[in-house]
Amino acid sequence: MASEIEAFLLEANLVKKYKPFYNIKLSDDKTFPYIKISKKDVPYVTITRKKDQEKAVYYGPYPDATSTKIVLKIMRRIFPFQNVKNHPKNKCLYNHLGLCPCASVFSERLPEYKKNIKKLEYFLSGKKKKIIDELRRERENFVKTEEFEKASQVQDKIERITLITSPFYSPFQYEKNPDTYAIHVKEEVESLKNILSKYYTGLKSLEKIECFDISNIQGTNATGGMVVFLNGEPVKNFYRRFRIKSLSTPDDFGMMREIISRRIKHKEWSKPDLIVVDGGKGQLRAAFEILHKNNFIVPVIGLAKKEEKIVFIDYTSHQIHFLEVKLKLDTPGINLLRRIRDEAHRFAITYHRLLRKKNFLKH
Repeated sequence: MASEIEAFLLEANLVKKYKPFYNIKLSDDKTFPYIKISKKDVPYVTITRKKDQEKAVYYGPYPDATSTKIVLKIMRRIFPFQNVKNHPKNKCLYNHLGLCPCASVFSERLPEYKKNIKKLEYFLSGKKKKIIDELRRERENFVKTEEFEKASQVQDKIERITLITSPFYSPFQYEKNPDTYAIHVKEEVESLKNILSKYYTGLKSLEKIECFDISNIQGTNATGGMVVFLNGEPVKNFYRRFRIKSLSTPDDFGMMREIISRRIKHKEWSKPDLIVVDGGKGQLRAAFEILHKNNFIVPVIGLAKKEEKIVFIDYTSHQIHFLEVKLKLDTPGINLLRRIRDEAHRFAITYHRLLRKKNFLKH
């Protein structure tokens, strides 16, 4: 089981399905709590100890009310919902906290609210993959229509669901220790350091990581993006955008050479402990050659998209050799690399679309 929260949900679903003899108390509708999602015009979500006659769906029974409340509290931050049957006719306090969309007050929010309720139902049914796939489709649609703020909000939901269903994250522990997220990020950094130290023996720190990505369509309006993570967290005021100047035809490797060349000219920017390029052997070779030529000695790796392989360079006897390493996707260090790579891609493509839009308006 991937995480404590998923184990908790699975236990309730299996007890409900098989009604095992030694869990007879957990099968008792009158004693143990359920999560109830009403099917009213404006759905609401609450905890109940009995199934009433109202049209609704019920999830559970769950082992105890405290854990059930924690699950709902966490999910409400991702998919805000109404938690009372009769909502006030004006905005409630939870709306100001970002926990209730007040769909009964703002009718235009109702379609989106119902979609969120459906995703909550998927989650409570253990269909994490279905939610993630659906959210990714939504994110890509927003990117296509250049609604980048909405795309970013959807990406945030994906990351939160991934985090709370990670084996290194216990939502029940989080309620006891608010520093759980910081601890989780620290574990990701340590995990990545342990992975890389096998190939870069001199690596002592991963305090600063820079990641580079190229975005272009057939070479036009080509851009590069650099994102910076300090101690596993993005620091957006260090991000930099590069408009490709030397090429106007499709050449991702040449474009990577250009942005790395321009980056290392900035002596005022502190040197990173690691450089990551979005791509495989070609992009990695291009970056390494420029770094080596300018005596900018920093460990540099690629992250190939298709199979999420880490690509290393072994430079011996003035020859470049590549080594590809594929690790489990739930490895904390791989999660960190993917977060960094995805952020670099988002940043680069946002600038690319902005330039395309500007050029379109000129004609």
